[in-house]
Amino acid sequence: MISFVARRLLMAIPVLLGILFVTFTLARVLPGDPCRAALGERATATICDAFIQRTGLDKPILVQFYRYLGDVAQGNLGDSFRFGRPATVILIERLPVTVELALCALLFAIIVGVPLGIVSAYKHNTTVDVATMVGANAGVSMPVFWLGLMLAYLFAVLLKGTPLWLPPSGRLTSGIELPSLIEVWHLQVQGVPLAILTFVSHMNILNSLLTGNWATLWDAVKHLILPAMALGTIPMCIIARMTRSSLLEVLGLDYIRTARAKGVGEGGIVLRHGMANAMLPVVTIIGLSLGELLGGAVLTETIFGLSGVGLTLYESITARDYTIVQAFTLVIAIGFVIVNLLVDISYAYLDPRIRLS
Repeated sequence: MISFVARRLLMAIPVLLGILFVTFTLARVLPGDPCRAALGERATATICDAFIQRTGLDKPILVQFYRYLGDVAQGNLGDSFRFGRPATVILIERLPVTVELALCALLFAIIVGVPLGIVSAYKHNTTVDVATMVGANAGVSMPVFWLGLMLAYLFAVLLKGTPLWLPPSGRLTSGIELPSLIEVWHLQVQGVPLAILTFVSHMNILNSLLTGNWATLWDAVKHLILPAMALGTIPMCIIARMTRSSLLEVLGLDYIRTARAKGVGEGGIVLRHGMANAMLPVVTIIGLSLGELLGGAVLTETIFGLSGVGLTLYESITARDYTIVQAFTLVIAIGFVIVNLLVDISYAYLDPRIRLS
């Protein structure tokens, strides 16, 4: 197992370097001047010449990339052209929003999608099966921006004044603030622990759980319900369809008929014997969905007013803020690699016949 993990991590290094190099090159080849995009009307020829020379943009791309790799190796992702702040600080502020949203959306997709797939497979070719698959096809076909607006209109406008009302935007109700874990726990830390605690502090749900702030926890959950539903609907439908097809294939095998002949109950056949062997492709889809959710929340964050990676990345691309684009791309690529590694490791536990070594 250790050798497998080490081998996969080593194989991920050239993949990450390739992604970073392509992003680095495209950001500089595409038309646009980062100086004028960042400074606007204040950008004069003299200021922009000094800006380009100070940031090293006048050097060949390979030289710039070599210097950038040296900075990354030291933990320095550079400073934002637009905000004049370190990219790592902006990451610590914005990434927790996207991570929290992606995890909630994936949780919604699993909790709803897997049971729907199981019921659809067990009720194969019945009205329940047809209705579930029609709903799944409709869910896959709905654009995220349209679904988000419809959910906000339904729960925030039509149901206003009822117990089902949900906030259409933001992360917390105006006037509610969550203190940092460092302040609550009266810690004095520096370096990496400080960055980790600051990162966790920006995840409102986890922060509320760790500090026991239950009123704020419920408020944070309410604000994430609609974005998580909008973002998680398409993965939920895909997971439901994959669960159905995988379980149908397993339920037709000989050992399932043998279990029925021995008198095993239908619940045990479906959940214990069927899903145990049907989970491999489902876990693969779940892992891929998490990676896509981390990198594809631009529209959802824009609609619901969440200042996460998606919205920040979009604004950085339009402003030619190369440093932020490169930093976020690197983090999202690392997230994909880690998720895929965890999925591969889970295979050995789901199916003992698989040997990762």
